[in-house]
Amino acid sequence: MPSIEVGAVVEGVVTGITNFGAFVLLPGGGTGLVHISEVADTYVRDINDYIQKKDKVKVKILSVNGDGKIGLSIKRASSVGSREKKREAAPRRSAPRRNTRFSGRGRMSFEDKLAKFLKDSDERQQDLRRNTESKRGGSRGPFRQSFN
Repeated sequence: MPSIEVGAVVEGVVTGITNFGAFVLLPGGGTGLVHISEVADTYVRDINDYIQKKDKVKVKILSVNGDGKIGLSIKRASSVGSREKKREAAPRRSAPRRNTRFSGRGRMSFEDKLAKFLKDSDERQQDLRRNTESKRGGSRGPFRQSFN
């Protein structure tokens, strides 16, 4: 039975996944928590994209509290320079999601997006002005007086 020492790298089995991390069964029967921030070098939105229940993972032991709580890290257990390790840490999704709103016209430059926004904004403002003026009775409402 290997001892649980801070800094040691051991292999364990994922026993449970939560929205904040994953529980890993360590050799010797202890269980530790890999916080979601310690799963990969990139931002992890959904931990299920990186690991699944019953996966074997290498973890580095970060801390052991007096109450028996063990803090673990997957990203610190792997060597930083290895390309194979970085590929393993990549999400399991096949392709990134793309904004398909403007896909028919190709990619819009920032200036084009800004011009479109300003045009749409101006049209909305005009519609709002027309709507509020019609409710007030036009540009010369019943409460407007001219002081000539």
